[in-house]
Amino acid sequence: MTPATIGMLHPGSMGAGIASLLHGVGHEVLWVPEGRSPETAARAEAAGLVGATDLADLVERSSVVFSVCPPDAAADLAAQVSDTGSLTGRTFVDANAISPASARRIAAVVEAAGGTYVDGGIVGNPPAQNGDTRLYLSGSRSARVVDLFGNPDRPEFTAIALGPEPAAASALKMTYGAWTKGTSALLLAIRAVARQEGIEELLLGEWQLSQPALEDLSDWSAGLAMTKGWRWAGEMEEVAATFADAGLPDGFHQAAAQVYRRTPRRSPTGDNHIDVDQVLSDLLGS
Repeated sequence: MTPATIGMLHPGSMGAGIASLLHGVGHEVLWVPEGRSPETAARAEAAGLVGATDLADLVERSSVVFSVCPPDAAADLAAQVSDTGSLTGRTFVDANAISPASARRIAAVVEAAGGTYVDGGIVGNPPAQNGDTRLYLSGSRSARVVDLFGNPDRPEFTAIALGPEPAAASALKMTYGAWTKGTSALLLAIRAVARQEGIEELLLGEWQLSQPALEDLSDWSAGLAMTKGWRWAGEMEEVAATFADAGLPDGFHQAAAQVYRRTPRRSPTGDNHIDVDQVLSDLLGS
């Protein structure tokens, strides 16, 4: 493996975790400090990232640029990278939770600017958090991107090339998230309705008898909604678009997006306590 210069946009928890792995196998990884928060700067420093002057500088110096951002920012970020005028001959990896149709639209923008598009879909927690993370990649240079990570058998992270189809990784990400995050939103909505009708304890009692995993799963879903729901709303809308493009009803995941949007972003209180009552109050608007 030849060391390369790689751009990371942006080092949030997931982006910083991936950047740290790339830095750890000998690559120089750049980021753009301008306008980013102190928390992001701290993550970038811990991951060994090097600051670029601005976006144009990062793209010009990098042979590969990774985009890891909220899904509703993916298209704008790809356009900004393409507008630098420096993308010719470079690989752009869009590792965001977007629909196959969105992936194809972004690919067209990247290719019009002279770059090569690689589609990415991430499943799991950030590798820096001892996650079991898989980065699925598709497109003509997907195998080359996999090679950037060196040893593919590390326990906390695996990069997997799916082949040349430019939107296969996004399709896999959408169908996977449709279940995991869609059912979490459904459980929270069900429990909120039960509370509104005054039969929450009765429902929990029946769950204990016939569906013993559901109370804990709904508590876990509340914790995820507290910390990640703000990001997942956009992903659920991308999942809904994926279903609509396949000729299937999109209402399941449009509703899931609304559930997550009703839960303000917050951190668990003392000892990572999950405030289920607050989450259900958020959903009910009380």
